[in-house]
Amino acid sequence: MFRGCTKLSVDNKGRMAVPSRYRDRLVGLSDGCLILTLNPLDRSLWLYPLPEWEIIEGKLAALSDFDKQGRRAKQMMRGYATDCQLDGQGRILLPNELREYASINKHIMLLGQGNKFELWDEKTWQKLREEWLAEVGSESTEPSDSLKSLSL
Repeated sequence: MFRGCTKLSVDNKGRMAVPSRYRDRLVGLSDGCLILTLNPLDRSLWLYPLPEWEIIEGKLAALSDFDKQGRRAKQMMRGYATDCQLDGQGRILLPNELREYASINKHIMLLGQGNKFELWDEKTWQKLREEWLAEVGSESTEPSDSLKSLSL
């Protein structure tokens, strides 16, 4: 569904323009209703079309409150979930608290991840991308079982 990597800017009001190549799809899928939340695994944000978020919300609800990791995932993802609506210019407002969490200032990277987007501070993304690429190329890094089964 969503793929590719796009460099974007955040304006002085904290708004980001969604690239035009995604807008029609987002309007068709969710009438421009999006959910922005923090990524509890990395210092980035996740942006979901509302129907995709509702699937995630169901999966989160199924997690036990007696499992600490499940409870934390629910607290973080649902607790910081913010409704966003594409405006007439195809922009969404990134709340200050979420921008601070992901260290997002002026320049960001938007990564399509199939059912959602990841939003990263540009410099953080570049630094981590280089680290991850170095790890992948390292002889000492053993692929996980799920990666071993991936045929490209």
